[in-house]
Amino acid sequence: SSSSSPSNTPSSPVYMRRALSSSRASGRALARRHFTTASSDDVIVVGAGFAGMYACHKFRSMGLSVRVFERGSSVGGTWYWNRYPGARCDLPSLEYSYSFDEALQQDWEWSEVYPSQEELERYANHVADRFDLRRSISFDTRVTSATYDPDACRWAVETDSGARAVASHLILATGNLSTPQLPDIPGVEGFAGRTFHTGLWPSDGVDFSGRRVGVIGTGSSGVQVIPQVARSASHLTVFQRTANYSIPARNAPLEPEAQAAHKARYGEIRQEALVTPFGIAKYGSPSVSAFEVSDEERQRTYEACWEMGGQAMLFAYNDLLKCADANETAARFVRQRIREKLVEPAVADLLVPTDHPIGAKRLCLDTDYYETYNRDNVTLVCVKQTPIRRIDPDGVSVGGERHPIDDLVLATGFDAMTGAARSIDIRNSDGLSLADEWESGPRSYLGLMVAGFPNMYLITGPQSPSVKSQMILASEHHVDIIAGIVQTMRAEGHRSVEAVAEAQEEWVGHANEVADATLYTKASTWYNGANVPGKPRVFMPYVGGVKAYREACEDVEHDGWRGFRFQH
Repeated sequence: SSSSSPSNTPSSPVYMRRALSSSRASGRALARRHFTTASSDDVIVVGAGFAGMYACHKFRSMGLSVRVFERGSSVGGTWYWNRYPGARCDLPSLEYSYSFDEALQQDWEWSEVYPSQEELERYANHVADRFDLRRSISFDTRVTSATYDPDACRWAVETDSGARAVASHLILATGNLSTPQLPDIPGVEGFAGRTFHTGLWPSDGVDFSGRRVGVIGTGSSGVQVIPQVARSASHLTVFQRTANYSIPARNAPLEPEAQAAHKARYGEIRQEALVTPFGIAKYGSPSVSAFEVSDEERQRTYEACWEMGGQAMLFAYNDLLKCADANETAARFVRQRIREKLVEPAVADLLVPTDHPIGAKRLCLDTDYYETYNRDNVTLVCVKQTPIRRIDPDGVSVGGERHPIDDLVLATGFDAMTGAARSIDIRNSDGLSLADEWESGPRSYLGLMVAGFPNMYLITGPQSPSVKSQMILASEHHVDIIAGIVQTMRAEGHRSVEAVAEAQEEWVGHANEVADATLYTKASTWYNGANVPGKPRVFMPYVGGVKAYREACEDVEHDGWRGFRFQH
């Protein structure tokens, strides 16, 4: 709890910037593993989150040799790094879980409706141990470069540990929310107190007792961490740029009877999820417009969704994310509920969102978020009209006012969807880097491959449902597709496969057309890179729905992998 930190400690901004390129932000010390220099394998997987773990299991089960490189000290990906107080998934635990193994989904007992970071990390470790995945994973190892050799049809990978490997197939399971975005604010690196990013939280926790804490950011992570910090800090100052819509999570213990009933129908429920917009069976697929019902019925529906909590509000009607007038009926309801939670009207004016449709930004789920601003030890500072001028060694200056703080929490999000892949120096046979290929925005075929980069695959890449779906479901789907491509190559004697440029352009055009027909493009959000200075504004997820996307992929496969070029 010292009031100053040297630049080489985990709580300093300088250290954090180094951590983004050196993978040393977490202090959990598991045995470090190095494989033989220039080891040769069939498949290299980058990342040991939920996508990378399933990829490792899937390809090993096909009889292939697999090497996984993971910059963290253990498995879990997002749920390894995001250890901040209050970190929790915003999807039901019984759905946000693996479906590939019936015994696994029957055996694992979830304790809450929405799983906490701690429980998800335990689950990830259980899966790694259950399927003996660790023997294929090199932990504490960041992939720094990957280069394609067209003669050998293999990728050569280098790491910061000195370990090198080559493989026929390179799979980027690098995650959509895995590259923390640090704010570009004058003075941030000169702050003398402790600094923590929610995406690089110390493994041994942080004690804020008696401390004056500042939190920058009120997105999903900020909404979760702010109530927790307020309970122990002597004073909390929240610096908000954009007010976001947040719905009560209504988290609760998961009753054994409810869990048993779900597991009795697990197969059916998994299938039901596949034909929904977001891959979540709980909410189903809305079938009527907000204007096909009376005002009274619509009000009752919104009341029921509010009481249910979670993402239910967005599933009330089928036009909430397509029609501005329909969206406004839900937004108006939620804004009124937000005001009812707040004591001070002036504070409510700052916290009620007015500049974007509900759901166009990631809908936040919370526990006592708005109520936190009724506490005597919490101050809200709006920095939208008057931005943070600078961060001083012992405070934050906004306009002409200075706010003294001892600790700074950066809930400033991620360089989403493309940041992790672009941070690796990936080059094709022409020497073109993936970062340069995506300089004007990411382009891919089905979110699976990038034209000009043979034998390199993305899991939940841009132009796939990814973050607009249940991520484990999406990851399993992509791994299974890639496995199908690899199996085709083995059966037919092909050495390389790549996306056809024309097919990629057609798919990107379709994805953009689908997005433009929604309200998603009406907000500045990490979905389109708006949170990263200089990042091209391209709406990245595919929002045509999980059902439509899976049908498109099945059509491609049934048509002889249309849009993919195989070569001997």
